[in-house]
Amino acid sequence: MNDHHAGKLYWPLTMTHVKSYPALTGKQQVEVAIIGGGMSGICCGLVLARSGISACVLERDAVAGASTSANTGLLQFSNDVMLTELIEQIGRTDAVRFYRECLHAVEQLALTAATLPGEIGFRRRSSLYYASTEQDLPQLRKEYEALREHGFPVHYWEAEDIASRFPFSKPGAIVTAGDAEVNPFQFVQAMADAASEAGLLIRERTEIALHRSIGGKQVLETADGARIEAKHVIYAVGYEPEELRGQLIKAAINRSFAGVTRMQQSLAPWHESMMLWETARPYLYLRTTIDGRIVIGGLDEERPDPVQGEAARQKRIAKLSRQLAELFPMLDSELEYEWSAAFGESRDNLPFIGRDPERDGVYYCLGYGGNGTVYSMMAAHLLRDLIRGESHPMESIVGLSRPSLQ
Repeated sequence: MNDHHAGKLYWPLTMTHVKSYPALTGKQQVEVAIIGGGMSGICCGLVLARSGISACVLERDAVAGASTSANTGLLQFSNDVMLTELIEQIGRTDAVRFYRECLHAVEQLALTAATLPGEIGFRRRSSLYYASTEQDLPQLRKEYEALREHGFPVHYWEAEDIASRFPFSKPGAIVTAGDAEVNPFQFVQAMADAASEAGLLIRERTEIALHRSIGGKQVLETADGARIEAKHVIYAVGYEPEELRGQLIKAAINRSFAGVTRMQQSLAPWHESMMLWETARPYLYLRTTIDGRIVIGGLDEERPDPVQGEAARQKRIAKLSRQLAELFPMLDSELEYEWSAAFGESRDNLPFIGRDPERDGVYYCLGYGGNGTVYSMMAAHLLRDLIRGESHPMESIVGLSRPSLQ
């Protein structure tokens, strides 16, 4: 049983051979130890290794085996919290800076993908963010104006613009350029391989049982006595219900549902393979894959137990299939793969990236929210700068001591 997801996953089946890494044994010394071998941990490891910083990723199971396997691979600079909402929440300067940093992180993901060999399903895409109802149009137009005012790559489509390109009708939509899609499992495996070649140590089947700070060093030990010492430790632990979360960040762990269709005979009705999402909350989101499938997700619930309730999961998966058929009645809406997964949400809808407020040398890389992969790349560069002793303008916005959490 996996604590992070339940059902039949698609992404791990797209790789016939997955590289394995040894467990931690004996004693090891590095500058940075990273706990967690998913998207966040491997992004951090790759950026650190390519920056000449010695690091080791410690994964209790297998690389990309937890939340990453259930990631739907949409890479967007827009967030679950709209720019206009974020401006009201944290002020215009910080809100715009956060959105720009998300756009920059998508570009960094694209640059990283371009350095990796093999197929990882990375494609640049535009997104269609449509109004779910007529009542949502004023807020959507306000969001468009805010994005345009601050130089983001957006267009506004009226109802007729949408109807002329898609087999469904919606009152209006924001089209965002600068987004992308990826096979998250292939991406993390390829990054891990590249990072390993660049000097990153990766240790699978290594669960840390004890973390102590001794004389300016961070000492991590496993239950069987393996030990690693580092100057810095990054917790990139995804959405695990760790004790540290309740003490530091007051986040909620919820669950979402997703499915993948069989290969379609044609995706011609799907304009430019755009990624789709909507203003309703919880929202529906859709994308295509390079082998002609459709990925659909949504129906988020305030429950932390994705592995519970097979019948309830199937009921929600059936609803996703119906929603797909309503949008694209000419396509095959049967879901060949389906799952539910845990995801984290913070009180202010921002990720947790930065220093531990109480322990020197300890950092967190927790990509809470709908843009986890984007946050992972943002975090990798932010934490690298902090470890180098440099400042970073995003720390006051996404750090664990930020005012919006008080």
